[in-house]
Formats: sequence, C-alpha cells, structure tokens
Amino acid sequence: KISDLMIFIILIFSVCCRDFSITLPQSIQALNGSCVIIKCRFEIQKQYDKDLTERATGLWLKDGTDLNNNLVFNSGTSSQKSFMKGKITGKLKDKDCTTVFHDLRSDHSGKYHFRIEGEACSYIQNKCVCISDSPTKPTVQLYVEQKEVQDQEEVLEGRSVSLRCSAETLCSSPPPTLTWSSTPRIPLSESSRLEELISDLNFTATHRQHRVTFTCTITYQLQDKNKTAQDNITLHVQYSPKNTSVSVLPSSSVLEGGSVTLTCSSDANPAVLNYTWSSESEGQMKQLQTGDTLTFNRTDLKHRGWYHCKVQNQHGTQNSSVMLDIQCE
Repeated sequence: KISDLMIFIILIFSVCCRDFSITLPQSIQALNGSCVIIKCRFEIQKQYDKDLTERATGLWLKDGTDLNNNLVFNSGTSSQKSFMKGKITGKLKDKDCTTVFHDLRSDHSGKYHFRIEGEACSYIQNKCVCISDSPTKPTVQLYVEQKEVQDQEEVLEGRSVSLRCSAETLCSSPPPTLTWSSTPRIPLSESSRLEELISDLNFTATHRQHRVTFTCTITYQLQDKNKTAQDNITLHVQYSPKNTSVSVLPSSSVLEGGSVTLTCSSDANPAVLNYTWSSESEGQMKQLQTGDTLTFNRTDLKHRGWYHCKVQNQHGTQNSSVMLDIQCE
C-alpha cells in the first residue's frame, strides 16, 4: 500500500543561470521509517563553474521557495538543526548533488525544492519521491538447467532447479535480508549475494516438491518495527508413477463362488494413462484386461495365483502385485 507521503522537488530556473540541466532517476521509492538516496548530477555552462567552490551549498525547501519560511535542510549547517536529517554525499564542485535523507516520517509529506547556491547564483531542480508504508515485494524467478522458465512452473523430476529471489535495494541500515520458506515445509538450502540482494534456492526436482509453494520474504529492520514483503511460486513437478499398489475387496482370501474386486492405484503426474492387468499361475503369464479395476463375480479355483498391475504415464511405468487365494467351500 502506498501512503500519501510523497516528496516533490519542483523545478524553477533562476534568472542568472538559465542554462542548467540535471540528471535524476525517473522515480524514487523510499520506505517510511527508513532513508532515501537521491542520486543526481547537474550541468551548467562552463562560465559558471567558478561558482562551484568548496563554499557552494545545497538547500532543501518545503512547500515553497522562501528561504526564511521554507528552508528545511542546509548542507552548510548541522543536520541536527534541520527539519530533514540528511547529508549531501556528492561533491557540488564536481556537479554531483546526490543526497541522502534519514528517518523519513509522515510529517515530511509535501513539496520540496532543491537549491544549489554558488558564489554568484543558484540553481533549482525537481523530482518526485514516493514513500511507501511497506517495501516493494521481491521477485521470484524459476530456472531449470540454468535457463529461465517464464509463464509456466512445470519441472521434470531429476532436473536441476534454481529459484532466484531478487529485490530492489532501498536505503536501509542494517540492509534488508531475504529468507526462504515452503508450504508444506521441506528442508531448504539457499545461497545469498547480499550486496546484490539476491538469494538462490538450488535443488534437484523430485516428486516430493510437487505442489510445494516456495516463499521469499524481504525484511527491513527499522527502528519502530520490522517491515516485510513476499513473493512466492508453486512448483509443479512431472514424474513417473510412484507408490503403485493393488487393494482387494472384500479380501485377498475368498471363498470359492464369491466375488472379488482388485483395484490398482498410483501416484503420478501427469496421471496414469494406462492400467494393464496380467495373471501368473504355475509359472504361466496371461494378459487380462486394461483399466484400474479387475472384478471376478464368481470365483473358482482357477482364479488362484498372482495378479500384476502395470501402470504407465508419459514418463515411465511401475508394477504392483497381489496374491489371490481361493478357498474351497
């Protein structure tokens, strides 16, 4: 949620120094309770370079350009005496007007004017700084075999997977951290590059990660409280049949003349395409039918023996067997 707190730096050209240009980011985001860095450079005609001595100062004015009523920061005085706590980190004589402000608060909302005062004239320039109550969420990207995968989250079991979480670095001290979590919870091993605010989660895809949601959280430790934002991705792993089994109702031991149903089940993604039944009696294999169930409405002794179910999807096959025992009446 973006708050109403915005800083506007209004452009006004002075009379004596008309040929003045400045380079600033298109947009500047800051976190309420934290700090903001405004990177900027400016250019003036060479004849005015002599004005940019060590005595040149940078001024910030709020809601107007009257130095008596609107001045809130002066680089030539202690920031402790200023409404805005900050510092011009760039060197004005090098035409670098980069500024950092600390401890941004809601009462800093308003229109701000940046003024450079040289020996003989001043220069004023504009920019909008938007301050948010919550940080911008990070971005989670999926890589399979080191190639980025877009617009889908399907992964084949056995492939090398990397989940990359990246976030925009906002001004903060201490710097923000990135952490991973998953639902359902599974062991995670991550590597981070804090200087770039990037964290990678690397693993080999298995069926256990199918439909697992991986969440990356960015945390800013501010003076009043921690502020966080999240992004997540749900992984869909394709795999061959697993945990194939055959169940028998009412029982694998059946009285002669009774009915019995064998049901084959398996875990696979995509789902099992083919179920194939076969029987084994006295060392002889016999193909029976397809489908996930096999039913005998009236059993006799010839139905005694092993029954095998073979399941198949596009990634592989698996078998399961059960012994059917027919009891004489």
